[in-house]
Amino acid sequence: MTSTYENLTLLGQHVPPAASPEAAVLERVPNPHADTQYLVRFTCPEFTSLCPLTGQPDFAHIVIDFIPAGWLVESKSLKLYLAAFRNHGAFHEACTVDIAKRLVTVIDPAWLRIGAYWYPRGGIPIDVFWQTGAPPSGVWIPDQGVPSYRGRG
Repeated sequence: MTSTYENLTLLGQHVPPAASPEAAVLERVPNPHADTQYLVRFTCPEFTSLCPLTGQPDFAHIVIDFIPAGWLVESKSLKLYLAAFRNHGAFHEACTVDIAKRLVTVIDPAWLRIGAYWYPRGGIPIDVFWQTGAPPSGVWIPDQGVPSYRGRG
């Protein structure tokens, strides 16, 4: 690895899962095109957390879009951070907004949005959306491509 990446602790290493999202390490790397506005998308189609009241599993398809400024999130650390929610009890809204706010704190993007498309439990799907504000003009921001829940019919 070059000296630019010497502070990374997860990439290329065997890393045990974090006990909680708070304990998970979320790392960043310099944006090699900080002078260019472009969109980065991460999709986590198998996100899992726990209902804080019943302990039952909750599942979501999460799409994170951001326009980087000086930093990018290191993808392995993001994967491990999201996996740390697997045994974490929190409502859908809390998980979604906590993920977004943590990313904003770590990478300070020009813009970020998250769409969390939660699968039904108790007969009601709950979708949660959050963004930092209006996106900068001139950047192509495609639809997140996740259809609203329609059941089997």
